[in-house]
Amino acid sequence: MAKKSMIARENKRQKLVEKFAAKRAALKEIANDESKPMEERFKARLELAKLPRNSSPTRLHNRCQLTGRPHAYYRKLKISRIALRDLGSDGQIPGLVKSSW
Repeated sequence: MAKKSMIARENKRQKLVEKFAAKRAALKEIANDESKPMEERFKARLELAKLPRNSSPTRLHNRCQLTGRPHAYYRKLKISRIALRDLGSDGQIPGLVKSSW
């Protein structure tokens, strides 16, 4: 089980990303538009830099929804390999059989 503080920090980042997504996209659109004057583009870059760092989607890290584990994460299932093995052994995941020989 991951530390509660790390899970809470990741949830906080997720909320910030959702809150600032529209503003960040609008500023990036202005900053990357070659037809706009250089001063306006530079001003948009400065405004983008003033936004909180944690509002950037690249700061997010995938975590297991059951345990909060950050490593060995299956995107399709949104759980870690350990949680997947436990659920598979318990018969919770249809079609998944733990191999044994």
